[in-house]
Amino acid sequence: MRKPSSTLTPQELSIMKVVWRVDTPTVRNVYEALRKTRPIAYTTVMTMMNVLESKGYLEKKSVGKAHVYTPTKPRHQVLGAMVRDFVDRVFDGASGSLLLHLAKDSRLTERQRKAVQRIIEEIEE
Repeated sequence: MRKPSSTLTPQELSIMKVVWRVDTPTVRNVYEALRKTRPIAYTTVMTMMNVLESKGYLEKKSVGKAHVYTPTKPRHQVLGAMVRDFVDRVFDGASGSLLLHLAKDSRLTERQRKAVQRIIEEIEE
């Protein structure tokens, strides 16, 4: 098994979000969940879940006629690695630049801005 990449493709991430959320992540369950938001082929989901298994993000075991998939890492760990990779690629590792960009973003609500400010103050203490 090869070492997992820290960044998932958008399609891989959408599948992982479903896997983290559903009780019994089979290809059928993931397919049905994704189909509610966009058209997707069952075989595409099956292929992508096999790719995620080969990348080390999923493990599968046979339960009856189906394969049940289990994530190998918790959501927060995978997303954290993706954010670090993004900061490294886009902001040359300078997380402060990302924070400044987000603080200037007009889509942040006042409540979100205050939450960021509280976190910064807690770190400084």
